[in-house]
Amino acid sequence: MRPLYCACTQPVFHDNTECGSCGRLLGFDPATSQMLSVSKTPDGTLSDGEGNLFQLCANRRLYGVCNGLVPLAEHSDTTALCTTCQLNRTIPVVTRKKNLSRWQRLESAKRRCVAGLGAIGLQVDAGNGNHAGPMRFDFIEDKRSHPDVLEQFVSTGHKDGLITVNLMEADEIQRVQQRELSGERYRTLLGHFRHEAGHYFYPQLVTDSARFVTLFGDPTLNYETALRIYYDNGPPPDWGQLFISAYASSHPLEDWAECFAHYLHLKDTLETAIAYGLITPKTDSDGMPGQLALWSDFIVSLNETNRSLGLRDPYPFVINGAVAEKLTFVQQTIDALVASRL
Repeated sequence: MRPLYCACTQPVFHDNTECGSCGRLLGFDPATSQMLSVSKTPDGTLSDGEGNLFQLCANRRLYGVCNGLVPLAEHSDTTALCTTCQLNRTIPVVTRKKNLSRWQRLESAKRRCVAGLGAIGLQVDAGNGNHAGPMRFDFIEDKRSHPDVLEQFVSTGHKDGLITVNLMEADEIQRVQQRELSGERYRTLLGHFRHEAGHYFYPQLVTDSARFVTLFGDPTLNYETALRIYYDNGPPPDWGQLFISAYASSHPLEDWAECFAHYLHLKDTLETAIAYGLITPKTDSDGMPGQLALWSDFIVSLNETNRSLGLRDPYPFVINGAVAEKLTFVQQTIDALVASRL
């Protein structure tokens, strides 16, 4: 993500709600990856100083879970939601105090994911392939974290354009426990959103079925059976030679989603590192080979920096030749879709 600034030129960050320097209210706009800066007018509305009027997203005003702004030119109803909150179908039960902080973490990760998708030309507010409408979200608890709810078990996943995230994933302790139980190297909210976004965009992006089968395998392989075999037996012993993660070996569609998520990890992290002067792009770094070369150098230093502080590697993965081909395919599908719209 590129650096963000208030209208007063003070550096700010994508979760900020107010500028600490000038006091303006802030609102992150995922559609443009820009921070809006507004001040109260005499009549109580919010203005960006250029004649554009806004109001706070209702979820921000009532619950403090986002930093969205709603243009008054489009909505005058005080219950109006910002563009990312409009994507929610089911929100957490807000009468449970812990759920507000969990929901806030979910919205933060969702906004960053949506912004990253938009930055590479993928929009979440329209139907894609088999999906009739925009990307939608359910944030739901099950009995593991809330014994009074009906759902016995809620699995984070995607189906027909709807992304479900178990609210337990927004609890740091629970998420770490699940990561250890699953033997995973990495488990974050942002990673979940990016992975499920890969499932969402698959019907629209993957038009070269033959190439997909060559790289990932047959997507029509029975999904339930494949997942059961994976959870019963674990990944194949040589998974590290062919896949970015153990879970990617469970089914070709999961391999695609994992690679899609890692492509977004790479793109967003490199953009941030370049914007903040941590690395310098080379003349040949636009294509995937150049980006992977940049990534390889940067991630070694980033992992070592964390180790110097006694922290886990932020990126505990190896991008081998097979994975590099898959990431290249992901980029090619995105480039083809974006080019088709020009």
